Amino acid sequence: MTSAAYILTLSCPDRTGIVHAVSGFLLERGGNIEEAAQYSDAATGLFFMRVRFACAEPAAKLRADLSTLASGFGMHWQLHATEQPMKTVLMVSREGHCLNDLLFRWKSGLVPLDIRAIISNHRDFYQLAASYNVPFHHIPVNKDNKPQAEARQFEIIEAEGAELVVLARYMQVLSDDLCRKLEGRAINIHHSFLPSFKGAKPYYQAHDRGVKLIGATAHYVTADLDEGPIIEQDVARVDHGKTVEDLTAMGRDTESQVLARAVKWHSEHRVLLNGHKTVIFK
Repeated sequence: MTSAAYILTLSCPDRTGIVHAVSGFLLERGGNIEEAAQYSDAATGLFFMRVRFACAEPAAKLRADLSTLASGFGMHWQLHATEQPMKTVLMVSREGHCLNDLLFRWKSGLVPLDIRAIISNHRDFYQLAASYNVPFHHIPVNKDNKPQAEARQFEIIEAEGAELVVLARYMQVLSDDLCRKLEGRAINIHHSFLPSFKGAKPYYQAHDRGVKLIGATAHYVTADLDEGPIIEQDVARVDHGKTVEDLTAMGRDTESQVLARAVKWHSEHRVLLNGHKTVIFK
């Protein structure tokens, strides 16, 4: 029987014997561990683990047996077949740098995604979507139609079976209801000036204040605006000689790179939630 590759992620109360139990479980089923990482959080008393392995055991049997193992340790666990790229929907408004970057990385085989659709409240990028043969859904959003617009967005997300939704500079605030529906599977990117420079034209505000660092933060979407668990951050150093245009260009590059790393790690099942924080097995 041909072996298939899987990724197992788990978290549970820390205790002795967890690694032994998991490795022994895989050994008994002829599994070969190809990559493994674990972390014990002394502050919460939780143990986290990610294991990539190859095994000829049918997935259904593995899941059933894992459920039995997990019950003895109080584990929260997930098993993923690596041959299946993650079904993804991208959302964007009028700034296309992150969208363009993710589409290129996807087509270049740099991220294990299956981009199923692009949703936008503007028409700006329908030609870009068409060039990648990705369905483009234009759904205008305003204060009067927001519930109906979000209902249509969620309908598309569910119809595509999306495991991941990426807000690639989607500039509409999601309702608490939609945030809850997408909990744990929606990633947003924003400039790291928040909360110092809120509102429009943050790079103009930053230039006016003479900042020395600009940056970006990728995080999971929650009902608390821009306060979800952080996945990745980065900064670029600037000086007095940089113009607003320089800051904006550098900021866009940083946003694209930070979002790409966050999406890659999520799609490779390297990100485990630890309360309002994350554990990342790079």
